[in-house]
Amino acid sequence: MIPLFNEAPVIRAVVEDARKVFPNVVCVDDGSTDGSADEARAAGAVVVKHPINLGQGASLRTGLDWALTDPGAEYFVTFDADGQHQVSDAVVMVNILQDQPVDVVVGSRFLDGRTTVSPLKRLVLKTAVAFERRSTGVHLTDAHNGLRAFNRRAASSIAITQNRMAHASEIVSEISRNDLRWVEAPVHVVYTDYSKAKGQSVWNSVNILSDLFVK
Repeated sequence: MIPLFNEAPVIRAVVEDARKVFPNVVCVDDGSTDGSADEARAAGAVVVKHPINLGQGASLRTGLDWALTDPGAEYFVTFDADGQHQVSDAVVMVNILQDQPVDVVVGSRFLDGRTTVSPLKRLVLKTAVAFERRSTGVHLTDAHNGLRAFNRRAASSIAITQNRMAHASEIVSEISRNDLRWVEAPVHVVYTDYSKAKGQSVWNSVNILSDLFVK
């Protein structure tokens, strides 16, 4: 499941790559104005549209709700639209759900040395981790990674009401509230020229801090 907002230059390739392994891809177009939905459909994704931009949290909940209508769906992966996540990591995470008694697998860019993180972003993410540990008791190493895998129990029970970046904190809280069994898995986040050109790394850092302390 891919939240989608104005990612027309890259979303076709992201969906095509994902569908080599995961044939059922749903993109939630969150009020894009640049043809993102058409590109996603051309790559073979099902596109669910928000009439206006509601935020990534709202897109995740819409996508999970849509996917849950398929009674045969057992596992659900959330995956960013900008090309930073690796399909191979998602495969490992689903395999963990299949092979181990867990409900949620959370991706962490800090469990191995593959991901290069700027000092500012590392500081912000570690601050978020410390906040989540104190507030939820869930001891993650990376609380704001968009690559996650859920089984049906987790996808059905996690409530997401925060529309902006605070949804990541909310998901961690919901893992604790619902007594979901969880593990982390190492993932490689690639900060591409495309994502850097959009200023995503800096602004996401600002948004994460804002949503942690002003809710």
